[in-house]
Amino acid sequence: MDTAVMVCGHGSRDADAIREFERLASGVRARLAGVDVATGYLEFARPTIRDGLDGLRARGAKRILAVPGMLFAASHVKNDLPWEINSFAAEHPALELRFGRELAIEPKLLRAAADRIAEAEGRAAQKVPRGDTLLLVVGRGTNDPDANSNIAKLARMLWEGMGFGWAEAAFSGVAHPLIEPALQRSLRLGFRRIIVFPYFLFTGVLVKRIYDAADRVHAAHPEVEILKAPYLNDHPLVLDCFADRVGETVDGEPGMNCRLCKYRAQVIGYEAAAGAPQAGHHHHVRGIGVDGHEHPHEHDHHHHHVHGDRHGAD
Repeated sequence: MDTAVMVCGHGSRDADAIREFERLASGVRARLAGVDVATGYLEFARPTIRDGLDGLRARGAKRILAVPGMLFAASHVKNDLPWEINSFAAEHPALELRFGRELAIEPKLLRAAADRIAEAEGRAAQKVPRGDTLLLVVGRGTNDPDANSNIAKLARMLWEGMGFGWAEAAFSGVAHPLIEPALQRSLRLGFRRIIVFPYFLFTGVLVKRIYDAADRVHAAHPEVEILKAPYLNDHPLVLDCFADRVGETVDGEPGMNCRLCKYRAQVIGYEAAAGAPQAGHHHHVRGIGVDGHEHPHEHDHHHHHVHGDRHGAD
C-alpha cells in the first residue's frame, strides 16, 4: 500500500520497555490490516526515527502517517518529533508526511486506566471500600506545565469516576511533588489503602523507580496498605486509541493542543519560551544505549525548551 504508519517512541535504556513498545506496535499493526507499520525511536534504541522512515520509504510508501507513541504533548511531541519529521520531509519532497497527535486524555484511556487500577484491587488480600482508598496517579514529569497539568486532571477524573475517597498527583522526576514526598503526605491523610498508579505506557527506569519508592514507603509504614497498579501497556483500549489517532491523521487535521502550549502562548513562569525556534535535541543520543553503552545523564529533560511555528509536517 502507498500509505504507511510510523509509531514514534522515545526509546529507553531498559530492554523490557523496548520489548513492550514493539509489542504494542504489533497490536497496532493487527488493527491496521494491510498497512506497513514501523517503529522508530528518538534515542536509546534502534531503529531511530530516521531509520524507520527510510525503511518505509524503501518499501514503497508514498505517504507516511507518524503517530507519537506518547501519552501527553510535552517537548518530545511539541518539538523533537516534529523536527525529525519536518527534516525528513524537507529531504524527500515527493513523500507526503503527516504528523498525528499524542494520545492525550480521552474516554478509552480513562477506561483502560480504570481497568488497571481495578486489577490491583482484585489482587489484594482484603476488600477495602474505595471511599477509604486514596489514589495516587504518577506521571513522568516534564518542564512543560501544560503536560504536567494533565496528570492532575486525570487524577481528578479517576477519583470522581471510580469513587475514591481522595486522589493525589505526583511525578517520577523534574516536576513536583515527587513520588516519595507525595506518598508521605498521602499517609498523613489517614486512608486505609493507597493505590499507586503509574500513568505510563511502558515499563522502564522511571516506572521501576515509582514501584521501588512505593515498596520503601510501605516497608516503613506497614499499617497502611499500598497497592501497585499496573501501567497501561498494551491494553486493548490503548491499541484502539492508537488506531483512532491514525484514522484522524488520514481523515483530517489532528486537533493539537496549542492553547496552553508554552511555546505558543506566554504561560505564567515560561514567558521566555514563547516563539522559540524549533530544533532537535537528540543528535548525540540517537541509537545510544541499545548496544551495552551507558548514556551519562538521567534524561530528565531540563534542556528541552524550544518549539517552532508548527506542530507537525505539512
